[in-house]
Amino acid sequence: QVQLQESGPGLVSPSQTLSLTCTVSGGSITTKTYYWGWIRQPPGKGLEWIGHIGYSGSVLYGPSLKSRTSISRDTSKNQFTLQLTSVSPEDTAVYYCARMNAGTGTYRDWGQGTQVTVSS
Repeated sequence: QVQLQESGPGLVSPSQTLSLTCTVSGGSITTKTYYWGWIRQPPGKGLEWIGHIGYSGSVLYGPSLKSRTSISRDTSKNQFTLQLTSVSPEDTAVYYCARMNAGTGTYRDWGQGTQVTVSS
């Protein structure tokens, strides 16, 4: 049973860079057919897909945040990370990491989520 756990600061100042890490256990991030994604949910709004990194290391970003997003991985630690630059209060949200099976195209396994607030 794969488990995902987000970690990172809960408070980020405006214009700074938000950095989150997802630690994966019970499965390898290099296992073929899986993609590892970041999704967020601002207060009172729906889920927004940020992007993912694939088992080969390839990355794909959503259009709305693409210019400010970077997703990378550390295979030795079985972790992948999200960096979002130049944050503003509009980036306040619960951030989730999740695993997608390429065959189904759905995110079935999720972390519990972590609240990130952008405020001075």
